[in-house]
Amino acid sequence: MAQTNTSQMLKGVLQGCLLIILNDEPSYGYAIMQRLTGFGFGDVPKGTIYPLLLTMERKQLIASTMQQSPDGPERKYYHLTATGQAERQSFIADWHNLQHNVTQVMALEDEQND
Repeated sequence: MAQTNTSQMLKGVLQGCLLIILNDEPSYGYAIMQRLTGFGFGDVPKGTIYPLLLTMERKQLIASTMQQSPDGPERKYYHLTATGQAERQSFIADWHNLQHNVTQVMALEDEQND
């Protein structure tokens, strides 16, 4: 059950994380997955990332361009749009608020265990 809860929480924040990553620099799907792994997300399945990128593109949070790859065929690079920039800022503000609230609740838990 813990894995299911973690998975549900991840789905809720993954879009915001992608907005932050793509704000750093345009990137393609596989490189995005590698960055997420580097941040400790483990192996996020392609079946999660690519549909999310497609949804974000439909919402006009990101846009894509095909670019030549030094390693083979062209790659689809994603970058933030103005709408995506605004959504990123909103996510960051919401995350800090949520983090503050959860920290307060966790302090209550810590007090009860002392």
